[in-house]
Amino acid sequence: MKNVGSEATLQNAVDRLNAVRREIAKIIVGQDDVVEGVLICLLSGGHVLLEGVPGLGKTTLLRTLARTLQLKYSRIQFTPDLMPADIVGSMIMESDERGGKTLRFQYGPVFANLVLADEINRATPKTQSALLEAMQERTVTSGTTTHELEAPFLVMATQNPIEMEGTYPLPEAQLDRFLMKILVTYPSREELSRIVERTIAREEEVPVPVMDRDQIHQVRQVCRQVLVAPHVRDFAIDLVMATQSGHKEAHEMARKYIRYGSSPRGAQALVECGRVHALMRGRYHLSVDDILHVAGAVLRHRIILNFDAHADGQTPETILQAILKGVGAQTSAA
Repeated sequence: MKNVGSEATLQNAVDRLNAVRREIAKIIVGQDDVVEGVLICLLSGGHVLLEGVPGLGKTTLLRTLARTLQLKYSRIQFTPDLMPADIVGSMIMESDERGGKTLRFQYGPVFANLVLADEINRATPKTQSALLEAMQERTVTSGTTTHELEAPFLVMATQNPIEMEGTYPLPEAQLDRFLMKILVTYPSREELSRIVERTIAREEEVPVPVMDRDQIHQVRQVCRQVLVAPHVRDFAIDLVMATQSGHKEAHEMARKYIRYGSSPRGAQALVECGRVHALMRGRYHLSVDDILHVAGAVLRHRIILNFDAHADGQTPETILQAILKGVGAQTSAA
């Protein structure tokens, strides 16, 4: 049996993550699922896409997280005229004292630990694709030189809903590279009241650093010790295969409404995100409930609906809900 860490190690990791959430709560009101999702992606080594209308605190969240974790933070405001070199950097020519000319790579804002790609769907596909190598390979290539990005590296992209004007839908290849897609909703009346109270308060809350880069790496190592039982692994695989309309194990909703189902990255993401969620709940083993908890954020951007789905008013949420219920029932029966 695979060795797992001690209870003290587990509790220490849980306490650290709770401390981070408490500091974020000083600035961000509510949005617990969003905060949890971003932390899961950071500890899983993936990237997160947040979708919601402007003004819901998406930008503030990452800036607060960077301050709490003592990480380098950069923000890229995506606009229709943004160029790839504005993201990754470019070669510049310098003159020395003797008038000689040399080329030097000027690092772009992507060279940070936490990168906020703000309103990513306002930029053209060419500029959006500039993030692909950085997100997947953790490198940036300029000419014949490859530059390594410093770990941890998280891209948190925000986008306005596609139906808003002046936006470009993200290519499916780039969507699949996001570990999670999280929907940011409006605050409740009680949360909105607390936001207004903080706005008129004389003293502003300031988060304090509670973790650093080495401690993040330690918590990541603890996450990798979370055990995955065969039946839980099979459940994650069943979920992904149920979204693939051409497969014999596909759910009836998938056969009717899904054009392309989840890629193998979906199964990997379910397990990795589920392990972090289990750790946050103080457990060294992954459960089916952990998979179900993260499944919506992991799979909603990995399925492409057909025309019939749009005609019948179906959304990724309604279809995934039916698939999760169906696969869950089959697992319980077995």
